[in-house]
Amino acid sequence: MVLSRTVGTMFCRPIERRQSLAMLVAANYSTVERLRDGGQIEIRAFKPDDRVDLLSAVDRTSALSLYRRFFTVKRSFTERELAFFLNVDFVNHVALVARAQEAGRSVMVGSGRYVVVQPGQAEVAFVVVDQYQGRGVGTALVRHLATIARAAGLQELVAEVLSDNTSMLKVFEKSGLRMTTTHESEIVHVVLQWN
Repeated sequence: MVLSRTVGTMFCRPIERRQSLAMLVAANYSTVERLRDGGQIEIRAFKPDDRVDLLSAVDRTSALSLYRRFFTVKRSFTERELAFFLNVDFVNHVALVARAQEAGRSVMVGSGRYVVVQPGQAEVAFVVVDQYQGRGVGTALVRHLATIARAAGLQELVAEVLSDNTSMLKVFEKSGLRMTTTHESEIVHVVLQWN
């Protein structure tokens, strides 16, 4: 849900024509994906009125999954963190949500985002509610974020992953992007580039 462990770290650049078009596409992004088990999810642009669903998804996510996402025990967010999550400009900060039908209503089952950290490069992160992990939700989020990033003129996505978070590393491996890694203590630095 937050992209960087340090909230608000992003590179700002003037909006060019290509970026304006990419922003418009990203802000209205919506598609349907079939999961490995035959289930279906909608992946769409994050909207400010997703606040309640975002907090509900966090409540339904295990402490371990949240720890792996934020590198700290996290059950709630400060107002500053929430503002960062909710105020997405679709230029320097792009966020998508994955939604599934449960008991006849649409619920958030995952979220992914990237934040531009320097020209051509953005940090990517995502989290999936535990009961939906291992079904392809994370892979779909990464693939769609990469599509948007490429259209916006970015060259690569980067991420920091805890070394014991093998499931997230597998998601990046399955993304279809060229992946390189470097290891530093308990952190794996991941770089994903377009082929």
